[in-house]
Amino acid sequence: MKRLGVNIDHVATLRNARKSFHPDPLLAAKRVIQLGANSVTIHLREDRRHINDKDLQKIAKDKKIPLNLEIAANIKMLKIALKNKPNFVCLVPEKREEVTTEGGLNLKKNKIKIKQIISKLKKNKIRTSLFINPNLQDVRLSKELNTDCIELHTGKLSELIKFNKKFTKELNKIKKSSKLGYQLGIEIHAGHGMDYKTTKILSKINYIKEFNIGHFIIGESVFNGLNKVIKKIKKLSNN
Repeated sequence: MKRLGVNIDHVATLRNARKSFHPDPLLAAKRVIQLGANSVTIHLREDRRHINDKDLQKIAKDKKIPLNLEIAANIKMLKIALKNKPNFVCLVPEKREEVTTEGGLNLKKNKIKIKQIISKLKKNKIRTSLFINPNLQDVRLSKELNTDCIELHTGKLSELIKFNKKFTKELNKIKKSSKLGYQLGIEIHAGHGMDYKTTKILSKINYIKEFNIGHFIIGESVFNGLNKVIKKIKKLSNN
C-alpha cells in the first residue's frame, strides 16, 4: 500500500490572502489525517509566503499528526527543524523568485552541507528525505549522503501528461531511478504537480512507497470536498 502525504501549504495561502486566521492550517492538518492521509506536509519557506512559524509550532506540537517538514538545505532552517522536532524532514531547493519548486536539489554542488544536515537530523531521530530530479547520478549521490528516502520530482512528467504530450521518456527516468534507489536501500517517494492521471500512472511503479500531493488536492477540494478527493487519490494510488 502506497502512503499519501497531503501538503496543506495552500490552505495557508488562502488564509494569508485576507491576512486573517481562516482557514486554519492546523485544522486542515487534523482533517486530512482523519480522512485517511498518512502524513501532512508543510513547506516553511524562507520568505514565509504561506506556512509560517506559528503554523509549524502548532502542527508539530500535535503528536497525532505525522508531520513532514520541507525546508531549504541551510543551517538556519535546520535549527528551526530541530527545535520543532517534526517526524520527517525533506530537504528541497528554494529560490525566492520561484512560484513553486522548479527542480531537484543540486547534490553535487552542495554535497558537504547536505551531508552535515542529514547527519544532524538523523542524530535527532528525524527521518530524512532529499527532493531530487529523477536521474541515476542523483540517486547514487543520495546514497552517499546517507539519506533515508528520496522524493523524485514528478513536475515535468505531470506537465507533459496535462498537455497531452509524449511522456514515456520522463516516466522511464522515474522508473529507473525508483528501481536503483530501491536496490541501494533507499525508500522511494514521489511528488510535485501530481493529479489523478499522474497518480494512476505512477501507482504502477511498485518501488514507490509514498506520494506527496498538495496543490491539486487543495484546489480540487474547492469543487468536490477533501473527503472525496483524498479517497479518490488513495484509491488510484493503490490500484
